Amino acid sequence: MTTRTPLVEIVSTGKFLPPEVTTNADLESLLETSDDWITERTGIKERRLAGDSISAADMGASASFDALDKIGLDPSDINLIILSTATPDRLLPSTACDVQALIGANNALAFDIGGACSGFLYGLTVAEGYITSGRAEKVLVVAAEKMSSIVDWSDRSTCVLFGDGAGACVVQASEGKRGIIGTHHGSDGRLAELLYRPAGGGLSPLTTESLQRGDHLVKMSGKEVFKNAVRSMASASERALADAGLKGEDVDLLIPHQANIRIIESTARYSGIPMDKVFVNVDRYGNMSSATIPIAMDEAIEQRILKPGMNVLTAAFGAGFAWGAIAIHW
Repeated sequence: MTTRTPLVEIVSTGKFLPPEVTTNADLESLLETSDDWITERTGIKERRLAGDSISAADMGASASFDALDKIGLDPSDINLIILSTATPDRLLPSTACDVQALIGANNALAFDIGGACSGFLYGLTVAEGYITSGRAEKVLVVAAEKMSSIVDWSDRSTCVLFGDGAGACVVQASEGKRGIIGTHHGSDGRLAELLYRPAGGGLSPLTTESLQRGDHLVKMSGKEVFKNAVRSMASASERALADAGLKGEDVDLLIPHQANIRIIESTARYSGIPMDKVFVNVDRYGNMSSATIPIAMDEAIEQRILKPGMNVLTAAFGAGFAWGAIAIHW
């Protein structure tokens, strides 16, 4: 078993989902696609879209309030806000600082991390480091994603995959045996252009021409991403479990990144975890990038699927490429 001392645990979770539901049937009027085509390839039936009136910071703040309210914490009790997003409302300042202002967490340090779909797991690991080093006591880890703002709505191979939402959790030192017991993370920047946005940064600033080409939108090589996602998530899961002194058969619940059902099923199979121990909500929300895992955690608690005493495994893969897995004794 793990030698981590002290353990760091998630003590509360929260979420925000935009009210607008967009079904596959709705997309049929916009694209040359069908409900059968989308469902067969992705397992997705519908997704939530934020629209113009809801920002990533708005969603992150709502999820944060939800997590804080469930445990009776005031925002002033938070020492640190770590926010993962691939869709910041603006490049400066960080979305974390905007969330800090919206919730009134005036005593918190706040910063963003850019781990794409793996960002929430990276954020948990950073929070663990701050807490075990004594630099923070109560940390808010947030993932807020407005993926609808960066997808090409004329590209049926990508736009049908994504949705919007935010999840959050409160993390602190554990007084017992509950908490993070194993981790593994990895990256491979050599494969960056298999999933990326070509323009919009300092290297290639936005111009009229690049906007017309759609260079600010997500580009993805689906088959290569799938292959690398399954391999990396399965490997990271194995190594995180080994770090915790566990094996696949010891896992009570797998909460994977909700990219599509094929990746979820393949990751579970390679990890030796049956699908009846896998939490899936990709059919209702699609791929919300780093927000998928915290939202799934919150729903699993609400549905009484995730219970104290369970060995939980989470795994994710995203642009970078960046991937990771965390084993938690809940």
